[in-house]
Order: sequence, then C-alpha cells, then structure tokens
Amino acid sequence: MDIDFRVVAVLAPIALAAGWAGFNIFQAALGQVQRMFGNEE
Repeated sequence: MDIDFRVVAVLAPIALAAGWAGFNIFQAALGQVQRMFGNEE
C-alpha cells in the first residue's frame, strides 16, 4: 500500500494554511478573553 504523494502535495499546503489560521484565531481569542477578565499582561 503506497502513498500517492500527489495527494500529500495538495493537502499539505492546505493543512499548513488551516493550522496557521487556527493559530492566529486562537491568539486573538485568547487576547480578547484576557482583556475581558482584566488580566492584561
């Protein structure tokens, strides 16, 4: 059972972009929650 690397070549950049977007959204959400509770650091 061999892996078709064309699938990896297509999905890897999409997964990387989704992970980067999720990371940025998480950082913004965390900052907003900290401001909401007054834990500005």
